[in-house]
Amino acid sequence: QVQLVESGGGLVQAGGSLRLSCAASILAFGRTFSSYAMGWYRQAPGKDREFVTKISQSSSDTYYADPVKGRFTISRDNAKNTVYLQMDSLKPEDTAVYYCAASSLYSGMHYPENVPYWGKGTLVTVSS
Repeated sequence: QVQLVESGGGLVQAGGSLRLSCAASILAFGRTFSSYAMGWYRQAPGKDREFVTKISQSSSDTYYADPVKGRFTISRDNAKNTVYLQMDSLKPEDTAVYYCAASSLYSGMHYPENVPYWGKGTLVTVSS
């Protein structure tokens, strides 16, 4: 069992930056934060939830969706049980609710239906 709480969302002008954080509480016996790959997803109004980025358990691997590549950076601090999403050069089309998620399988995280643990999301609004 993993509990995730996102923070850091808000209103920003196009071209600006935001950093999202996701704090994890690990309730499963014998598991730690470093047992899980972490990902960020987003859902814009009227659209399906989509994959944004993921990071492996040891931070050795990361992957980004094409729309955010070169602008967003995912990182994690296993000592603080926290994953971050640095978002730069924001665009109005980045407006969405951003969700943090965890899975023991890094490879399957492109597809939200494969991911078992989710936060409640934080809203990011980018004005033009």
